Amino acid sequence: MLTILNSVKRVIVGRALRNDRLSHTLLPKRIALPIFASDALSSVAYAPDEIFLTLALAGVSAVALSPWVGLAVMLVLLTVVASYRQNVHAYPSGGGDYEIATENLGRFAGLTVASALLVDYVLTVAVSMSSAATYLTTAIPSLHGTQAIIAVVGVLILALVNLRGIREAGTVFAVPTYLFMISILGMTAVGIIQWLTGTLRPSQSADFTIVPVPEFDQGLVGLAGGFLLLRAFSSGAAALTGVEAISNGVPNFRPPKSRNAATTLLMLGAVAASMLAGIIFLANATRVHVVQDPATELLQNGRPLAADYIQTPVIGQIADSVFGAGSIAFYIVVAATGVILVFASNTAFNGFPVLGSILAQDGYLPRQLRTRGDRLAFSNGVLALAAGAIILIVAFDADVTRLIQLYIVGVFVSFTASQLGMIRHWTRELKRVKDRGVRVRMQRSRVINTIGFAMTATVLVIVLITKFEHGAWIALLAMFVLFLIMWSIHAHYANVARELAVGDDVSARALPSRVHAVLLVSHIRKPVLRALAYARASRPSRLDAVTVDISAEETAQTVADWEKLGIPVPLTVLASPYRETITPLMDYIRNIHRESPRDLIVVYIPEYVVGKWWEQLVHNQTALRIKARLHFEPGVMVASVPWQLKSSEEARRLQEL
Repeated sequence: MLTILNSVKRVIVGRALRNDRLSHTLLPKRIALPIFASDALSSVAYAPDEIFLTLALAGVSAVALSPWVGLAVMLVLLTVVASYRQNVHAYPSGGGDYEIATENLGRFAGLTVASALLVDYVLTVAVSMSSAATYLTTAIPSLHGTQAIIAVVGVLILALVNLRGIREAGTVFAVPTYLFMISILGMTAVGIIQWLTGTLRPSQSADFTIVPVPEFDQGLVGLAGGFLLLRAFSSGAAALTGVEAISNGVPNFRPPKSRNAATTLLMLGAVAASMLAGIIFLANATRVHVVQDPATELLQNGRPLAADYIQTPVIGQIADSVFGAGSIAFYIVVAATGVILVFASNTAFNGFPVLGSILAQDGYLPRQLRTRGDRLAFSNGVLALAAGAIILIVAFDADVTRLIQLYIVGVFVSFTASQLGMIRHWTRELKRVKDRGVRVRMQRSRVINTIGFAMTATVLVIVLITKFEHGAWIALLAMFVLFLIMWSIHAHYANVARELAVGDDVSARALPSRVHAVLLVSHIRKPVLRALAYARASRPSRLDAVTVDISAEETAQTVADWEKLGIPVPLTVLASPYRETITPLMDYIRNIHRESPRDLIVVYIPEYVVGKWWEQLVHNQTALRIKARLHFEPGVMVASVPWQLKSSEEARRLQEL
């Protein structure tokens, strides 16, 4: 069975790589951009939708304000990109926001940022996959209603790709990411030319009438109108997610790492802002109308739409207007958008495992997350992220509008904390540096980070106010729970380290006064005789053999066989009136320990080594239960004595082939 599993693993994951191959997995900028920037680039596929969906609650007049909302989002995006360019130069180790917050603001702030980022990475995968499933069902209407299943399958496929290693994942994702960039920018260019020449056709929803919800039937007026405008901005700010991933992934860049990471950030900001501006402009030029509930919020010729009407996302409607629904270019745009939304999750699949490994190294997460797998990727982190995303997708039925309310809270917590940390970093460094040129660069960086802090803190407040009752509280609760879990894990590791430290404790190094060996006997067979030979070879101070009287006939046969072989070791029969094996044995062991507390008790247990999975079910079950109980007994050691059956030899030969 193990051989079959190993073979399947090799087919799916690939052959294991040596540690010295780690340098070959480093990424050039052309591969790093699609890997680390795909999340931020793909945000333009759903961030405009969320802006229009939110503003549509107040009717067509409110939708006309979408360019200004988009401009505000782009301003924040470019500011954050400029701020993070300072981060990657100052902290190229890959700790990113967590390292910056911990070093400059303390462990509490660092752990807050870490919990926020981990939650946001999981949400990135859930939102991106759910949005991709929505686009796929738009292209293939017969799949409508299966978005959750499609999204879960997408997560599993992406996890398998990442288990094969970061460089392999980058090679797979590079072409679709660049295709998405070219298709969106190309569609924008063609659309603008058509708009200038008066040939741009209206969208399929241009003639629909938006019915505002009762709360906003007067449009964007009063406090409620301002609140809705801020809510639209906070939803559009999803376009900023993924910017921090490059600062977390600096170690994966080729040298010079910091400069290459900063250049990639600059390319990300320029491309993402251009794409977002183009989509919002064309959406207004073609009069795209999207609402949260088409059945009640859209009218055609004064009548509600058909019950089976499927609303096409913003990019799909723009592609229809620019290229035509049946054209090759239309399908390229829609397909590239759907694929990039799938691949956008890859940013999280790179950021989450790296951050998890750093947290595990610091003792805040289980140590299993800090080790690399066969393909030099942090495999356990990949699997943990996939599991969390699948749970969210199933819980929210892959509904992007519901998931987006939980989104970006965590990322703006990390944005704000890291910018504040960078301000303190530059202030501290300025006190140490005397060179005028270096001081000027540091002061400029501090100004950039100060602007970034002010802007991200403002956005964080807006996000918390506008999204709290719509689901942001769930993200905050998840962050709080994760914070407590990590704090508890760290406390546990610290307590264990103190408990196991040798120090000046002489008793911890003292040898036992005697060794009392106990051999467990069931039947007189070869495994028992081998265990007996090993026990005698260790020359214990005392050696006893014990058997539990479960069946009078079998016990009598065992005693007779023992005496027939003339074994010079006393065999003790333990009474078991309730036909238990473990309880009489534990009472016997504890009695020995009470009589001689300084003695070391070594229990020898014969075990079968089998080669087939089903054989394990019919052997060694009692031995496993006994070992599990003995491990909690002070002063007791367990020695397993293996006996290889023929099936185990066959399994060993197959593994050696």
